Amino acid sequence: MRFIRSLYVTNKFFYALLLLATCFVLSFFIKVLFSFVIALLWLFMAACAWDMLFLYYQKSKIIIQRNYPEKLSNGDENDMEIQLTSSYPAKVRIRLLEEFPIQLQLRNVELESDILPRETKVTNYQIRPTSRGVYAFGRCHALVQRLGLFARKFTLNEPLELACYASFIQMRKYQLLATTDRLMELGIKRIRKIGATLEFDHIREYVRGDEYRHLNWKATAKHKKLLVNQYQEEKSQPIYALIDAGRVMRMPFNGLTLLDYAINSTLVLANAAILKQDRAGMLTFSKTVSNHIPAEKRNNQMQLISEKLYNITTAFEETEFGNLYAFCNKHINKRSLLMLYTNFETIDALSRQMAYLRMLAKTHIVVVVVFKNTELIDMAKEEGKKTIDVYNQIIAQKFVYEKHLVIQELHRQGIQTIYTSPENLTINAINKYLEIKARGLL
Repeated sequence: MRFIRSLYVTNKFFYALLLLATCFVLSFFIKVLFSFVIALLWLFMAACAWDMLFLYYQKSKIIIQRNYPEKLSNGDENDMEIQLTSSYPAKVRIRLLEEFPIQLQLRNVELESDILPRETKVTNYQIRPTSRGVYAFGRCHALVQRLGLFARKFTLNEPLELACYASFIQMRKYQLLATTDRLMELGIKRIRKIGATLEFDHIREYVRGDEYRHLNWKATAKHKKLLVNQYQEEKSQPIYALIDAGRVMRMPFNGLTLLDYAINSTLVLANAAILKQDRAGMLTFSKTVSNHIPAEKRNNQMQLISEKLYNITTAFEETEFGNLYAFCNKHINKRSLLMLYTNFETIDALSRQMAYLRMLAKTHIVVVVVFKNTELIDMAKEEGKKTIDVYNQIIAQKFVYEKHLVIQELHRQGIQTIYTSPENLTINAINKYLEIKARGLL
């Protein structure tokens, strides 16, 4: 029974039979071909027997091993690796069939490769998950062929579940570039620091490029060499990410929802804040406030934030900014930077919440993230050729204009904003954080 389940007849086998049948039909009319066709039949039968014996030789097999990461990064290309070890005495062809999780919607994905005698070969591929949660991989199958008439199936019968978290790959990329001072490669602006935001640290010797206004003339006269004051940025300032989990964050872009973009940005921003010796925290809100993590810079702070971000889902509810204000007024006592991830589509939607935003801005630095609807912007720029196209263009232009009214109103009320496309959210959020730090607004 195991033999029957593992044996597969390939298309090449049936093509060979079809060719033999055609030759037999021709030999009925051309008698000279009959003996040649009989020889072909015996040759085909010998090839089938040899191919099957080779595939099922007692000590020959393929060992499959998955070398997958412990967790997946949402919205990123994750590298996956499958290791194949052959004990066959000759080169074989392998078709690898992985049972992918249902969330990926990958069908008819086959990985093919040749493997030499007693060789260990690694096959790589990438997947891009677009939702957080558990991804269940089923069995992994390897179909082995020699002549191609038959295939023998080897199966790794070990289902695997991997958790998909917020984009830690993006976080590590920013962290690496930050530690090597290469953030400008990703579009991070180099912002001039204002002296008022700096605290005195120590005195050191002058080197070319230091600002003259930092020269310490008393120390210079005493030691008879140029000395400058070394300053450092203020530290331990609270940075909070306030994530709207209401229905407005369900809007999808490139497979991810606005909530997923906000979560990925929160993870990177929190890590950047901790690297700069600030305290990072977060909370989510819709009808009520939940997932609150007080702003700290402990060793396990990033792990706590990552675990909280993993379980956040969008509620199909209208967001209550009044509850958010009451919670912040009670639990966030020190002046903080509040990065508010939400989305106002119309000026009326903003007007209903403006009173709460103004009250928050009295005691904190509030930065409201407003997402560009890139599809509407493209539609508004298209040239209409039909009447329906003109109507669609006018409606798109109306919504784009509403967005600009939202930004203008927030600026008029003295509230800072980030108006960004979803894919550029992380870069713009870090730029705004660094700008606020440099200007000493906290």
